[in-house]
Order: sequence, then C-alpha cells, then structure tokens
Amino acid sequence: MSDLHSQYNEVERLIDDEQFESAIEGLKKIADQDDSFVLAQLALSRVYTKTGQHDLAIKHGERVCELEPSEAFNYTALSVTYQRAWAGTQDQQFIAKAEEAMAKAQQLG
Repeated sequence: MSDLHSQYNEVERLIDDEQFESAIEGLKKIADQDDSFVLAQLALSRVYTKTGQHDLAIKHGERVCELEPSEAFNYTALSVTYQRAWAGTQDQQFIAKAEEAMAKAQQLG
C-alpha cells in the first residue's frame, strides 16, 4: 500500500471519529503531495460539507469530476454536495448545478 493510501486510511479514522479539523489538515497534506489523489479530494469535499464550508466542498467535488470525468459516482457525489450547499445557504444556483451534475451522472451510468 502506498504511503498516501496509509495516510488516507489514518484520516478516514479521524473522519469516523468526527475529528473534522484534524481530518482536513491530514487531507490537505495528502492533496499537497498529490493533487490528483481522488480519494483525498472526495473526502475533502465530504468533510467541508459536514463543517458547512460549502465553497470548499464544491471546489473539491468539482476537482474530482475533472480528475475522473467518466465516473458517474463522482457526479452523483457532486450533486449531493450541491444539494447540501443549497440546504445550508438557500442559494438557488446550487439547485440547478445539482440537477446538472445528476443528469451527467445518469448519462454516464
């Protein structure tokens, strides 16, 4: 198992224990080492969503879709991120983006 995967597994335990700030630090270290490490980008999106940092969650969710543009799951996850951003902000732009991402997921699926 690569060093990044080992680091990622440690961070997942932090997420499971809801130690989100520590998890973010660990995930950012992983992303600094390899910006294309999809699992770290997905986890950053998830943890930023949990902490109400919707702009950062969206940034990392969109990065995942850039890295793996043919993976339907990534667009589904991005759609959920947009939906939660809408729920947290009531900003209507996120509804349209969530629908676009889900349509892309269905197209790929």
